[in-house]
Amino acid sequence: MGNTVACCVSPRGSPKITRPPDRQEDYQVNTDLSEDTGPYLQHISDREVPDDLAPESNPSDHARASTIFLYKSQTDVRDKRKSNHINHVSPGPLSKKYSSCSTIFIDDSTVSQPNLKSTIKCVTLAIYYHIKNRDSDRSLDIFDEKKHPLSRERVPEDYSRIDPEHKLIYRFVRTLFSAAQLTAECAIVTLVYLERLLTYAELDICPGNWKRIVLGAILLASKVWDDQAVWNVDYCQILKDITVEDMNEMERHFLELLQFNINVPASVYAKYYFDLRSLADDNNLSFPLEPLGTERAQKLEAISRLCEDKYKDLSKVAIRRSFSADNLVGIRRSHAVLS
Repeated sequence: MGNTVACCVSPRGSPKITRPPDRQEDYQVNTDLSEDTGPYLQHISDREVPDDLAPESNPSDHARASTIFLYKSQTDVRDKRKSNHINHVSPGPLSKKYSSCSTIFIDDSTVSQPNLKSTIKCVTLAIYYHIKNRDSDRSLDIFDEKKHPLSRERVPEDYSRIDPEHKLIYRFVRTLFSAAQLTAECAIVTLVYLERLLTYAELDICPGNWKRIVLGAILLASKVWDDQAVWNVDYCQILKDITVEDMNEMERHFLELLQFNINVPASVYAKYYFDLRSLADDNNLSFPLEPLGTERAQKLEAISRLCEDKYKDLSKVAIRRSFSADNLVGIRRSHAVLS
C-alpha cells in the first residue's frame, strides 16, 4: 500500500498536515487534478508496495515484518538491563511461577481468547513506547487535541511537550473498553490499526494527539471486529463533551488515511499477540498463572480428543482414483512387519 496521504479523497476534504518547521520541505501532499475527470483517483494496483519493500514498510499487513512497538521498546529494555548489570542491581525475589513435576502453571490467555486486563496493559505499554521513542512530531489537525478537545477542561499549554505515563494511557483505554464492553481481541486489532495509520500516513503518535488517535483506532476496531458494534453516539455517552459530528469526521479521516484497508489477516493478528507477550516478558508484566486443576485438565483433554477424533475421521476418507495434493489430510501409516 502506498505511503501517500491524499489517496482517493478530495483535496478540500483531506485533513491538513501539521509537521515540524525543519522538516516541512520533505513532505508534500499530492493534490494533482485532472481537467476533465476532477481529482485523480489512483488505482489500487498502483498503490501496492512491491514485495521486496512490503515487509519493511507495512508491518501491519505482513506477518514476516517486525512490529514497530517491539522495535521501539528494545532500546529501553537494553538500557535497563545494562544499568542493572553495571550497578549490580538484584532482580529481587522471583515473582514468576514455574511448572514442576507435581504442579503445572498455565495462564488463561490464548491467541483466540486473550486475557482482557493483561492484553490492555500490553497494548497501552506499546502505545507508551510509541510516544516515548517517536522519531518526530508529525501530526494532523483532526487528531490535535487542542483543536478538537475531548473535554471542556482547558488543555494545558505544555500538554504537547510532556509524554504521558503508562498508567494514564492504561486508564484512558480501560475506561473505553469497560464502558463499551469491548473484547481483548479488539485491543489487539486496535494496535494493528494504530501502527497501520502511522505507516500509511507517515505520522507520529505524540502527547498532543495520542488520545484521539487511540480513540479512532478503538472506534474502527470495535466496528470491524465485534458483531454488535458500538455506535458513535455511544462513545459520546462515555466521553460527555465530544460531539457525534466530531466522531464521524474523525472516523472518516481515519478510514481515508488507512486507504480503507481494514483487513487484518490471521497471521498478522497472531504476530501482534505473541509480540505483545514478548513485550510483557521484557517489562515484567506477567500474565496471571494458575495451577492446572482437575476441572481445567478435563476441559483440555476434551478439546484434545475432539480435535483428534476430527482428524481421524478425515484420514479415514477413502480417496480413490486421481486426487490433488490439497486433499491429502491424513498421514498414511503402514503396518509394521515383525519377523
